[in-house]
Amino acid sequence: QVQLVESGGGLVQPGGSLRLSCAASGLTWNIYVLSWSRQAPGKERELVASVGIPPGATDYADSVKGRFSISRDNAKNTVYMQMNSLKPEDTAVYYCKGSRGSESAWGQGTQVIVSA
Repeated sequence: QVQLVESGGGLVQPGGSLRLSCAASGLTWNIYVLSWSRQAPGKERELVASVGIPPGATDYADSVKGRFSISRDNAKNTVYMQMNSLKPEDTAVYYCKGSRGSESAWGQGTQVIVSA
């Protein structure tokens, strides 16, 4: 059974940084595309960043380009997202997702609040 567990969320001031982690188990790590999405209150879930199978091409939403960085540690079956220069509009629940063709699995989410 595929399981994804996020961590690293919290409260941070505007301009601050956080690093989210997502540890995966129960899947063949190297054949899954990994991504982070977020959902703010009253809004639809949106894709923020993704990293492909090794060598791991990355892609980002325009709203986070230059501020967020996604990476995967294939030895630890973990995907990270470094978030810098955080803005209040980055406040959301952040979800990790593993995808392989039509199959996908989501983590439970981790809350990020950007506020003074």
